[in-house]
Amino acid sequence: MATLIQQIINGLSLGSIYALIAVGYSLVYSILMFSNFAHGGFLIIGGYLCYFALNSAGFNIWVAGFGALIGAGFAAVATERLTYKPIRERTSVTLYLLIASMGMNIVIENIFVIVAGGRFRALPPVIPTTPVHLFGNATTSALDLISLVTAFVFLGGLQLFLTKTKWGLAIRAAACDLRVAGLMGVNTSKLISIVFFVAGLLAAVGGIFLSVRYTLYPQLGMITIKAFVAAVIGGLGSLPGAVVGSLILGLSEMLTAGFLSSQLRDLVVFSLLVITLIVRPTGLFGKDVKEKV
Repeated sequence: MATLIQQIINGLSLGSIYALIAVGYSLVYSILMFSNFAHGGFLIIGGYLCYFALNSAGFNIWVAGFGALIGAGFAAVATERLTYKPIRERTSVTLYLLIASMGMNIVIENIFVIVAGGRFRALPPVIPTTPVHLFGNATTSALDLISLVTAFVFLGGLQLFLTKTKWGLAIRAAACDLRVAGLMGVNTSKLISIVFFVAGLLAAVGGIFLSVRYTLYPQLGMITIKAFVAAVIGGLGSLPGAVVGSLILGLSEMLTAGFLSSQLRDLVVFSLLVITLIVRPTGLFGKDVKEKV
């Protein structure tokens, strides 16, 4: 029983980090109707900015984390303005945006390989990783609990932003129809920049916690593939679906690793993806595919 509780907490923690990344995928998809595979690059940017701010500049985790979030957000905006916007202005075919995003992800990875080197780096012990005893014999890490709480704070803040602010209302309107939202007076260029900034910021939060959980290296952004799988399972374009899909994925991984074998984790993850696409192609909370053509 203790092992089950421990794995559930670990799964929720990992799933919450996936949720931060998957929500970014879904935000961009809901507005521009393409999957931004450069999202993993923003995660790397956040992780490295935090690392260098802690080690080279000597900042504390609060200042370093804030700088990393803002830096990754602006990097996402710059990527959209310099790469995606010129393509959007020339064609409405979203396949070109998808291809460009794959290229940008490789560009960002290789920039850090050249600048920072390809070796693994460990963030200073600024986030506690000490064991925490819960419910008697169940043991988890302080990092898991902190990442779980932090993720839901940021996701709750995003929900408040989307439901209580003018730009949040504009984003929800643009998710229904970007062109009509523009005709109603919404500055769509600024709105898209805000969406990318928020997506990049959330990816950076995930990048910091993943850097502590695993280690930091230029290919760490590849883990966003699982966040993308979570977004597909939940339904691309649906923010609640991205969160639910991420929690399902995190729990599936940890329960599989805890009770079967860690070697089966990826098998279970991508089996869930295939089953979802066969049984319900739009995902658990997804809209009709015809609406997203």
